[in-house]
Amino acid sequence: MTQLPGLLDTEAIRKDFPILDRQIHDGRKVVYLDNAATSQKPRQVLDALNAYYERHNANVHRGVHVLAEEATALYEGARDKVAAFINAPSRDEVIFTKNASESLNLVANMLGWAEEPYRVDRETEIVITEMEHHSNIVPWQLLSQRTGAKLKWFGITDDGRLDLSNIDEIITEQTKIVSFTLVSNIMGTINPVETIIRRAQEVGALVCIDASQAAPHMVLDVQALQADFVAFTGHKMCGPTGIGVLWGRQELLEDLPPFLGGGEMIETVSMHSSTYAPAPHKFEAGTPPIAQAVGLGAAVDYLTSIGMDNIAAHEHAITEYAVKRLLEVPDLRIIGPSTAEDRGATLSFTLGDIHPHDVGQVLDEQGIAVRVGHHCARPVCLRFGIPATTRASFYLYSTPAEVDALVEGLEHVRNFFG
Repeated sequence: MTQLPGLLDTEAIRKDFPILDRQIHDGRKVVYLDNAATSQKPRQVLDALNAYYERHNANVHRGVHVLAEEATALYEGARDKVAAFINAPSRDEVIFTKNASESLNLVANMLGWAEEPYRVDRETEIVITEMEHHSNIVPWQLLSQRTGAKLKWFGITDDGRLDLSNIDEIITEQTKIVSFTLVSNIMGTINPVETIIRRAQEVGALVCIDASQAAPHMVLDVQALQADFVAFTGHKMCGPTGIGVLWGRQELLEDLPPFLGGGEMIETVSMHSSTYAPAPHKFEAGTPPIAQAVGLGAAVDYLTSIGMDNIAAHEHAITEYAVKRLLEVPDLRIIGPSTAEDRGATLSFTLGDIHPHDVGQVLDEQGIAVRVGHHCARPVCLRFGIPATTRASFYLYSTPAEVDALVEGLEHVRNFFG
């Protein structure tokens, strides 16, 4: 068994994840390497969801009966846990959404409807990057089309880093919002946050960070980041699907208009006009994802008990080993950084002329779950002149043996296709 410095006790951790014991394809134990798409859930999260539905299920905030009060306490308790997890100055800065996509759309729509000094219009610019997930491209394209604002972006270098050589020309006095990913979901690149934010602050632009691939894997401190908005999703960090988070600075949430209208987000309503509740409820119209928030709170408890620094160290060791082993495979090309420096636990690659979908299908027959396609980051594939990639992504329960299984599986793929 390969021993690496910094590894967690994966033997103990994996016992918390029932699905990792599943056998498929004639008794092959599943090797799950698709964590950038969604993570598996520990028993602690599954138990929290079951307990909520079995004992506390009710709508939140308005009821005075016991079940409603219990459900409200659990829902708002999850907000407290998330606020502590990201070191938010106030729990009221944590908005629950259904995923990171909704969080980013929320920011784009708030700015499109805002009054000065936040309003995005034809006199302003929006800045993103070429390595964004579609969820951090399309909302800004829609806002640009609606308002006439100019959309600009940073390119990608040959080694999968952001090209910031022209940062002063990309982020200008006309820039109103800069939105970028902290960690690339396709290449694993960790971006230089401080450099980008410093330039944005020089020109008075707001900063929105997509932390979907960061929150599950490293310490996420919104105060240290100094961004204005941070978005992430629950299902990639051991939580349920259907729950996401938008953190925003309190003064911005107070000044910006709501995105959705309906129950709970109001203060008063008449047939002529309405006034809005304070944040976060101002941005949480209708019945929220209550059980999902409870599950996310349990996931935060689980990750905190292990320690995000420990998780980051484990994944760095696994990624360093995986890069080394994959580069031993003939005809394999890593798309993105070819070292473990400043990169997350996501590796995308091509294998000669074999189509990634064929690679993924043959690996699946061996019980190895990877992702194939453009990973909702098609501009990256266009940048590197490829139709798609195979992506292996690791997490706190990943082991060196699973990396070895992947490499052996790729050798089988090469032999299969001759």
